[in-house]
Amino acid sequence: MTALSMLAGIALVLVGLFDMFHTLLHPRGKGRLSHAVIVAFWKGSAALGHRFGSAVGPGGMVAVIILWVLLQGVGWALIYAPHLPEAFSYSGVDPAQKGPLTEPLYVAFMTLSTLGYGDVVPNADWVRVIAPLEALTGFALLTAAMTWFMQVHPALARRRTLALRLAALADAEYAAELSQLEPSSAARTLETLTADLAGVCVDLSQHSESYFFQEEDPEQSLARQLPHVLELRDAGREAPSADVRATARALSEVISHLAQKIQGFVKVEGEPEEVFRAYADDHARRQRE
Repeated sequence: MTALSMLAGIALVLVGLFDMFHTLLHPRGKGRLSHAVIVAFWKGSAALGHRFGSAVGPGGMVAVIILWVLLQGVGWALIYAPHLPEAFSYSGVDPAQKGPLTEPLYVAFMTLSTLGYGDVVPNADWVRVIAPLEALTGFALLTAAMTWFMQVHPALARRRTLALRLAALADAEYAAELSQLEPSSAARTLETLTADLAGVCVDLSQHSESYFFQEEDPEQSLARQLPHVLELRDAGREAPSADVRATARALSEVISHLAQKIQGFVKVEGEPEEVFRAYADDHARRQRE
């Protein structure tokens, strides 16, 4: 039982660290466990008509962080459990009065949080070696949680900025007048949109959790504003200027890449128009009754 408990604990610790690595450091930016938790939050929110609005994305991330903490805490508790109380010294505490389940959890989570009240201190050499490693893991977990939120917000800001720009171009009926504009100006606008869309593609690849953030303001919702880029693409294709048409073709390529990326979330295949409609439907909110 001692070996089984320790092996199970090591497995939980490694699973948690592996998921943290794939979520925060791997180029794909998507750990299996973290993605499953956030998707579960999103599906639950969708079933309720997304009535929690912008709280869904942050709520899912907080749930993932709690999962990471539990994996580390329970994992280390399983490692310590077979060696309590023999491998530890107690000060002002009678270990015989402590529960066989709660005491390992207490020791593990106190070490993980780097608090340490001094009532339980490791005295076995091997525990004295690994306890600081657990404390470092806890510090890394706290840093990872802060870093994760700091990483996702720039991606959201870029997405919201693009949505606002598309909304402004739509209000100005830019697509309808594109063929009458100065070719260099029209081409520059399409080039900027191409670069912005490419940035969104990269953000969805490296920060897949950013997809699951709702927007309170419709004009900042890319899901609502993205169809306007199709109008600009079509208008650019029909422009008399060869430069504008070439830029529109580049824009079309990036639109296709973005549609392929969104397909992985909405599970709908087809032309970009169909994928973007599914994207808008996936982010639609029902009005509160």
